[in-house]
Order: sequence, then C-alpha cells, then structure tokens
Amino acid sequence: MKKDVIKSHAGGKVEMSPKVPINSYDDFSLWYTPGVAEACKAIEKKKERVYELTNRWNSVAIMSDGTRVLGLGDIGAEAGLPVMEGKALLFKCLGGVDAIPICLGTKRAEDIISVCKWLEPSFGGINLEDIESPKCFYILEAASKKLEIPVFHDDQQGTAVVVLAALKNALKVAGKKLDEMVVAQIGFGAAGSACAKLYMKAGVKNKNVRVVDLVNGKPMILTEDQKGLFPYRSSLLKGTNGDNVKGGTAEALEGADAVIAFTAPKSIKKEWVKRMAGDPIVFAMANPVPEIMPDEAKESGARIAATGRSDFPNQVNNSLGFPAIFRGALDVRARTISEEMCIAAADAIAGVAEEKGISEEYIVPRMDDPVLYKKEATAVGAKAMEQGIAKVSLSKKELAERVEFTIDRAQLKLLSDYR
Repeated sequence: MKKDVIKSHAGGKVEMSPKVPINSYDDFSLWYTPGVAEACKAIEKKKERVYELTNRWNSVAIMSDGTRVLGLGDIGAEAGLPVMEGKALLFKCLGGVDAIPICLGTKRAEDIISVCKWLEPSFGGINLEDIESPKCFYILEAASKKLEIPVFHDDQQGTAVVVLAALKNALKVAGKKLDEMVVAQIGFGAAGSACAKLYMKAGVKNKNVRVVDLVNGKPMILTEDQKGLFPYRSSLLKGTNGDNVKGGTAEALEGADAVIAFTAPKSIKKEWVKRMAGDPIVFAMANPVPEIMPDEAKESGARIAATGRSDFPNQVNNSLGFPAIFRGALDVRARTISEEMCIAAADAIAGVAEEKGISEEYIVPRMDDPVLYKKEATAVGAKAMEQGIAKVSLSKKELAERVEFTIDRAQLKLLSDYR
C-alpha cells in the first residue's frame, strides 16, 4: 500500500497548462513578443487591467512554511510540498481556482508576511496553510491589513466555516437553538479558537461557551484573565464561562449541548458524554484518531457524532469550504474575506444539506455534491458586494453564471484530460 501511494505521487500532482491555442510557432508572436507588449502597456496605464489581461483574477498562492502539516507537525517546507500540491488539486477541481503551491525556506513570521506582500501583484488571493500556532494568528492579521487581496488561513477560517455549517444542521436535528446552546470547546489552537470566534459571531452566546486548553500540560477551563495566553486567544475568552465552571474537560462537558474538540486522540471518555445535556452533539475532530470514536459517542447518548474522517458519517472537512470561498471572493474581486462572508458560506453549505434532507448521519454535504460549490461561491460573492468590499459589481444572476462557468470549465477539462 505504501509503495502504491508513493508511486502515485511520482512526478508531482499539478502542472502549468496553456489556456490559449498554440497551432504553430507563429502564435508566439501574439502570446509573447512582440504582441504581449500591448497588454503590458495597457496594464501600465491602468493597473486594474491586470485582472482582465492575465490570469491574476483566478490565481491563489498556497503559502506554507511546513511547520504544522496535517497530523505530521513541523516537517519542513520540502516535505510539506506534496500536501500543498494536493490542496491545489482541490482548489481546481472543486472551485475552478488556479492555486500555486509555494513552500517557504523561512519560519519567521515577518518574512512570511513580506513574501505575501511581494507576491501580491501576481495573485488574486493568498491561502495560508499549515503554519504553526501562535504565529499563524499574527501572520493572518498583519497580512490581511497590508494586502489589498484576500488573505485566508484555511486551518482557522476554513475549518470554522465547515464546523459552523455542521453545527447549525446538527442543532436542527437535535431540536436545539444556536443562541441557547452550551458549547464545550476543547482545544483552543488555530482551529478551535477560530471556530469559537465564528460560532459566537453567528449567535452562540459567549457566556455559554466553556473553553478548555492545556495549562502547564493539564486540560483546564480558561477564563478571560488567564495568564500566559497570547492576545489573539485571550480576547476571545471575554464573557465566556458565564456559569464559572471549574475544572477540565470532564467538567466542561457537564450539561453541555455540544462538544467541539480539536485536541488529543481518545481524550474524551464515554462517561463524560453521558453527563452532557439530552441529545448531545459530539464533534471529535482529531485526525486520524478522534477524541472519541463515533460509535462510542453514540453508545454514550450522543444524538449526532461527527469527525474529520471520510470513513464515518458526518465528515466535517475543510474541502467543503475553501474552494468555493475563494471562487466567490475572486469573482467579485473582494479585498478581504470577512467574517460575514464566512457565515454566508456556512449557511450555504448547511442549506445544500438541508434541501436534501438532514438526519443524524447527514448534516453536511459530501465533497462530490454537484451544486454545493456553486451555491456557496455565489453566496460568498454576494455577501462581499453587499458589504462594499468587492471591486466588481454584478447582479446575483451574473455572479451565479460566472461561478458556474468557471467551475464547470475546470471540471470538464479535468474529465477530458484524464478520462
């Protein structure tokens, strides 16, 4: 099996392919010199025409330093490159986005921010990927302020979008409400803190959130005056744990309607789930081994159990989010990706599943859903225009047609090339 996997990656997974016909060498006089000079001069006169006369309108840089790769940790830039190539495949296949893997020979936050800024003229967006915490928070914030194109960290915002979508539908199945539920947030790194930030923005009350993270190596419910937390997380704790619950993971789950965990494998016990509120929701997101296996969660009374794995029902996976989020942002030339755009993406994901009929074992669509990415991208682009952060103004119909054309074109090309 291992040899077969290695063989399948041989030669890499992505390549550059022409978009224009090359019927003879004479065509290069149009696409390159001397014809290309006309395009250059047009952009020199008006920089915005770069989106019209080059592929910048559809290009995203996948930027990583290889310090937090999948479940592998700090494996370095070279070892992280296969993952970034795989990400580029998902971008193209699911969202029609041309994504270029860029693995950096530096781990310094300031260097990474500078590279993002230097590369801005060539790309329509930056996707930060597999960068360790806490510097990932600083890089996202600083780069977003410095650049006039969207900067997105999939491990933060991408995860949060899909978790929010899954949570909304899980609540409908369980007969619970977002603004009334109590959430135990176990693990407060990049993914956990971003999820908490987004679901609180979407309507979960701060006072009903109990956050657990390691303090001196031991799981502990955090408070807003907790010592030693970096600023990006401490600000999110304001007003949380309104019941002033003390203790660790077990105590945080007591009476909670949902647990959302991004922590260690097998770290949630069956008896803790039994002490949650009726019809509890269990999102055990550690990969490949979750905090509690779905069957164990169900045996303990969980109404809905979700993981990040594809071999169980209710896979909560980032791939449902980032391709369409960038598709929508690129098509309206958004300057940033706002929290409201992320919530619009989550609502679209949840809506697609709800239209098909949600259940205890179906709360989010599958990756191969034929309408998901088009509806999600359209919702994201529409929200950007509504917020006034889009540089292109389109009607909802025009936006939907543009999204559909680009995604269909990419998928048809992939099918014709590799049938």
